[in-house]
Amino acid sequence: MRSPLLDTPGAVAAEAPDADVAGHYGDPFAEQRAFLAGEAMVDRSNREVVRISGPDRLSWLNDLTSQKLNDLKPGVPTQTLFLDAQGRVEHHLTLVDDGEAVWAHVEPGTSAELVAFLEKMRFMLRVEIADVTGDYAVVSVAEGTPVAPPEGSVVIGGDVLLPRALLTDRLGGMALAGLWAYEALRIEGHRPRLGFETDHKTIPHEVGWIGPALHLSKGCYRGQETVARVHNLGHPPRRLVFLHLDGSVDTLPRHGDPVTHDGAEIGFVGSAARHHELGPVALAMVKRTVPVDATLQAGGVAAAQEVVVPPDAGRNVAIDPALRRRIR
Repeated sequence: MRSPLLDTPGAVAAEAPDADVAGHYGDPFAEQRAFLAGEAMVDRSNREVVRISGPDRLSWLNDLTSQKLNDLKPGVPTQTLFLDAQGRVEHHLTLVDDGEAVWAHVEPGTSAELVAFLEKMRFMLRVEIADVTGDYAVVSVAEGTPVAPPEGSVVIGGDVLLPRALLTDRLGGMALAGLWAYEALRIEGHRPRLGFETDHKTIPHEVGWIGPALHLSKGCYRGQETVARVHNLGHPPRRLVFLHLDGSVDTLPRHGDPVTHDGAEIGFVGSAARHHELGPVALAMVKRTVPVDATLQAGGVAAAQEVVVPPDAGRNVAIDPALRRRIR
């Protein structure tokens, strides 16, 4: 669904799967700074929105997903995962419960599959599932930014689900920052994105979703056996890394480009961007056994590592919360 904000003077569309929103509006670095200062919002209205209502919604989702949701309080944002039987990530949801329904936003192009799966799992429970993407648009502000969302909006942390007809009002006239700004800050924050830092083999330990999107002490759910086995007995085969890229190179590596070490392919590039302070940066997935101090090549660009998921993750080794940067 193409955003009307793409008609803003200076707007340049992002690349697929985000081509329906603006990558920038003419000055990506200034847009990053304005976003961090709480002066600008990012249009992420290509994301899709699902609403789940009914008195059984929280206990039902608790049984199906990785996060502990049965006692989720209204207004508290969280994340959860749908895993397959082998523990591989299929869907990542950012959600909140408003006391009457759970509202979640997901990656572009994934809501239809998610809703179809949920419909199959309803059985006799009192739940109703609706894809409301046509009615609601996701916009984002920096954490801690005071906003007064219009009536009918839903707030999920720094994300606001706006009635889509109000998208051009820009949350009361805020400036616009493009998705490039948001992505640069997401990468700085070491926050993985489904379909970018993940592939069809990804398990939660590899990308650091233990904690933010997965509760280790809740009841059974599909894929839990793999999660428990890795956490208690083993290590994930791969790990997420943050890369400081060689700033003398004009181009950024692209999603899916190979990451190599001593000429051998050891992973792939997830996302890359130009940060207003750090310069060119990226997130990548690499083999767990790659030395943490090794200089890598990401799409042919020299890159120094910063640990996100440590090589000894699993076997009850927790990821240091300090490794998850917060957007200032």
